[in-house]
Order: sequence, then structure tokens, then C-alpha cells
Amino acid sequence: MIEDTIAAISTPLGEGGIGIVRVSGTGAADIAGKIFRAGSKINFLNENRKLIYGHIVDEKGVDLDEVLLCYMKGPHTYTREDIVEIHCHGGIVPMRRVLEQVLARGARLAQPGEFSKRAFLNGRLDLAQAESVIDIIRSKTDRSLSLAVSQLKGNLSKKITELQNKILGLLARVEANIDFPEEDLEENAGEAIIREGEKVLKEFEEMISRADTGRVYREGISTVIIGNTNVGKSSLLNALLRENRAIVTDIPGTTRDLIEEVINIRGIPLRIIDTAGLRETSDFVEKIGVEKTRETINRADLVLVVLDAVRGLDDEDRAILELIKEKKALILINKVDVDEAKIRIKESDVRRLVRERPVLWISALKGTGIDRLEKEIFEMVTGGRVTGSDTVLVANIRHKEVLERSARHLQEAITGARQALPVDIVAIDLREAWEALGEITGSTATEDLLDRIFEDFCIGK
Repeated sequence: MIEDTIAAISTPLGEGGIGIVRVSGTGAADIAGKIFRAGSKINFLNENRKLIYGHIVDEKGVDLDEVLLCYMKGPHTYTREDIVEIHCHGGIVPMRRVLEQVLARGARLAQPGEFSKRAFLNGRLDLAQAESVIDIIRSKTDRSLSLAVSQLKGNLSKKITELQNKILGLLARVEANIDFPEEDLEENAGEAIIREGEKVLKEFEEMISRADTGRVYREGISTVIIGNTNVGKSSLLNALLRENRAIVTDIPGTTRDLIEEVINIRGIPLRIIDTAGLRETSDFVEKIGVEKTRETINRADLVLVVLDAVRGLDDEDRAILELIKEKKALILINKVDVDEAKIRIKESDVRRLVRERPVLWISALKGTGIDRLEKEIFEMVTGGRVTGSDTVLVANIRHKEVLERSARHLQEAITGARQALPVDIVAIDLREAWEALGEITGSTATEDLLDRIFEDFCIGK
């Protein structure tokens, strides 16, 4: 049992209607009793899960804030401990003063993710479910939220446990042969490992093959818009956002700094960056912007190259296309809304430079071709795979790495069975495959692993 009591501000710092200070642990009720004065003769300990009106007072009995207090008795709480939530006014000063009083009465400041870590350690959530909490908080689209909620409900954990049980069944056969060698079970155990192991391995492969799609929904895609000056990059950003976020002028070099926004492309969070035009310039500030653009291109998952249909291809355009030759990219010929006689660019010339990459004609100003662009982005990022709402997607790169490691051990066990290796050798690989999967649900997770996972959470969750 965890003895100490923790506290933290659970709502974002800043001004708002309500701010919440959360307290969890064996001393939560006692601490609340020392600093809370109810507005009527009500003992909040007798009012489980109800909001009680009153004031938080300091050590001299001076009112600090008018609040609502909710006492929730364990184990039927998020952490399975006694929890007190103090709903005070949502300003930095009142929340800080209330937290100071809680800490002064014996609580300690919670570490990042410590409430969720306690929920895991006390059996309220498994590790995959606990990780989904931060994914829900950080979700950028309905699809990423749905994926995180599915994981919180335990859908991924059920699948992992199912795989573990299948591997455990194979391990039981092998260890039966080790324990009872006189029964001559080795040949049958080997056949079972090969036959059943291959089936389980296919399930691994299916989950791993969908992991990149899951990661895209969870983390989004870093996408950069690049091109020569004044080709319509900022107009394209505005068209994708459906609002005027970037300044659009006829003056070359208007965009000097990077502008980043998140947009929803069929459920995929696209972290899209409008960049300074790539050109030689004597302007010191613009030079910095151009250098930032080059760095951003190197880090991007997807590049949208904008060309000017009216101006035609020039040496700077060719240099840009050469720069992204190793990147995943879409080539956009912009300004097709002008008179056809003014269009100087030839698609055939562009295709000779970009090989198999998609080339689309658009008008960022009029919105022509934007729907098709979004479709191309979705298909390029997901491979055209549309997953059903009941599909278990692995979205966390840690989970994918664990699955790959477990699959390798299972494959080694199958190979060992085919080569008729001693069953105790095969058992080692099966046991390691089983234990690796436990790192996802937390059944075999080490303290160091838990620390690495929960330190990425926000304080107060």
C-alpha cells in the first residue's frame, strides 16, 4: 500500500472559470478537514461523491477562496485511494494558494503522471490503459480520440492477453515434456509449436503491419509546404485550414518565419508548416527563415512542393525538386485558375524531374483541387487502408517495438522446433516472447520502464 499523500493542480495553469486541486492518498480526507470550512453544518466525510460548498482557509482561519469540495472514498476512485478534489476559481494565484495549504498540511507535490501511475500500481488500470489517458488528452482529431478511448476500454490489452495465453499454452506443452521426459512428448510438442506458433505469428504480423497507421492517427504527420517565393504556399495553408491564417501578398519574402498549424485530414492530424521561400537573398532575416526551411524539410514526414503554373519551371524550382528527391512528397502546380493561355508550365517537364511522385493541379486561391489533395495525402500516409472502428490498432511506438521483439522470440522458437533443438532451449524463446508482451500491459514491466512512461505525463494526471 502506498502511504504518502500526493497533490497537484489538475487543470491548465492560467485564467479560467474553475481550477481543480487534486489530492490522493491515505491523508487526503484529514488534510481537507484542516483547510476546508463548509458553508453549512455538513461533514463532507458523510457526503461521498457530492460537491460541498465552503471556503479554503489558511492556518490563521482566513478565507483564501470560495470553493466546492468533493470527497471520494477509495477504492472506487481513479487511483483506488481516497481522493479530494477542490474546485476553486481558475486563476494562477487562487490555485497556487490552495495547493500551498494542502502541501503545508502534509501532502507532497505529485510527480508527472503519478496519479495515473498509482491507478496502475493499485490495479485500477493496466499499463496500456494508463498510457491511453495521455493520448486522450493530446488527441487532435475524432479518430485519434476514438483510438485512445478504445485503448482505455482495454481493447488492446485484451488482444495482448489473448496472444500471451496462446504462447503460454505452447510453453505449457514444452514444459510438460521437460517435467515428464519419460512420456516422450517432445515430438508432439515440436509439431504443436510449429503449427500453432505460425498462427500466432500471423496475428503478430497483422498488428505490426497496422502499427504505422495507428502511429499516424496518434502522433500525426509532420508536413512542410515548400516552394519558390510567391508561388502560393501561404494561400495553400489558408485553403487547407479553411481560414486566413497566413499573410498573403505579392511581395516576395513575406513569410520569413515558420507558421505551424494542425489540420484534420480524414482523422489524421496533419502538423503542417508554411515556410519561407527557398531563394538566394541578401536580407539577413530572410536568410534565417530559408535556413529554418531547409532544417524543417529534413525532419518532415511529408513535403508539399508548390510550383507556379504561370511562371513556369526555373532553376530554383529544379533545385527544390532535387532537394526533396529522397522525401515522401506531393507536387502541386498552383494557380490553374488563370487564363489557360498564361500557363507556361508543362506537366511532362515536371514528371521527368519527380519520377513516380503524384502531380496535382490546384488553385489555392479558389480551392480547386484541395479535396483531391486531401485524398492523396490520406492514401499516401495510410497506404489507402481504412480501418474499422472495431479494429485493434497499435498506435504507440513502444508497443510496436515490444510486438516486434516478442515476434522475433516466437520465430526463434518455431525455428528451433523445426531444427529439433532440445525443448528446454525452445522454452527459453517462448518464455521471452511471453514476458515481452507483458511489458505492454505492465504485468512484466520494470520500475525503470514505468518511470520512463509516466514521466511523459502532465502533472496532475
